[in-house]
Amino acid sequence: MPPETRVIKECFARLEADPAGATSYFYGRLFAARPRLRTLFPPAMGGQHDRFFHALSRIVWSQDNPEELARHLEGLGRGHRKYGVLREHYPAVEEALTATLRAFAADVWTAETEAAWRAAYRSAADAMAAAAERDAASAPPWWVAEVVRHERRAFDLAVLTLRPERPLPFAPGQHVSVQSARWPRIWRPYSIANAPRRDGTICLHVRAHPAGWVSGALVRHTGPGDSVLLGPPDGAMTLDPESGRPLLLIGGGTGLAPVKALAEQALASDPCRDVLLVAAARTESALYDLPALRHLESAHARLQVVPVVSREPAAGALAGRVPDVLPQLLDGAGGHDAYVAGPAPLVRATVAALQRLGVPLTRVHHDLLTAGD
Repeated sequence: MPPETRVIKECFARLEADPAGATSYFYGRLFAARPRLRTLFPPAMGGQHDRFFHALSRIVWSQDNPEELARHLEGLGRGHRKYGVLREHYPAVEEALTATLRAFAADVWTAETEAAWRAAYRSAADAMAAAAERDAASAPPWWVAEVVRHERRAFDLAVLTLRPERPLPFAPGQHVSVQSARWPRIWRPYSIANAPRRDGTICLHVRAHPAGWVSGALVRHTGPGDSVLLGPPDGAMTLDPESGRPLLLIGGGTGLAPVKALAEQALASDPCRDVLLVAAARTESALYDLPALRHLESAHARLQVVPVVSREPAAGALAGRVPDVLPQLLDGAGGHDAYVAGPAPLVRATVAALQRLGVPLTRVHHDLLTAGD
């Protein structure tokens, strides 16, 4: 490990000991020095603190993986356009971040440490700003989309069909950030639940969370004819164009959305490819999209849909947790490409189970690392 990378990680470990204090200090310094930057941020900063620290953590711990770091920074740069972030804003962030590190990592802070951090930050900032400027040449910072259909599938869950005002290029498995008119400057990511369509519409599966400003607005206070803003599509949980291996797609809860999109793409591009789609839920009633999945299954002989219910017996479904039922479903799992989406505990347990069954980690795809950026 290069010495610069070592001191960066050692210094950041001090921030990880008190992430709430460090982020509060950082934003205090930033807004004190540049009060006008406060208008770029949402009224409530709690969630923003978490997202900032998560993104900073990824940048630090990806220092040893330049390709992954470059992809991450380019995605952040493009995504920041929707907030109104410009290249001229980055120096103020550098000064606030340096002050925060100096305060929270005082025991390891030296002139060499500061030089390493500033060099790493400026490299990251240049990559993000350059990606944003390249993107601005061909794409808007956001898309206005009309809600053309709003289906309540449960008291806390809705499926929205949106029609962007201009073409929104995306790959199945990616997500978009959404802003509701009810809560300006607050964006939340949702996976697109379909492959690209001729009419350009996209579907989102949204569950309203307690104190979830955007999710609550989309589920309970949005209807046909309303408009929302969409950020640029992002995410790397996409199909390998060079692979023709059988697909194992596992979606828990609204994590069903991206794997359903992947299934549609795979079946359309290669009708002879075997696709096993596992829809996981706690109860039978939570299998909110099973009729649509059965309809898709009836149209494609190579698609098998298997519902898995963990808390109660359900007709036509396997009983248990996904990691526990996988051995019943797979024969020679090492030959599959696996995609997993859903709550973080389910994803982690499923990835570990797939490893035990012989699926190489290079063929197991999920979006845990990008969640929250």
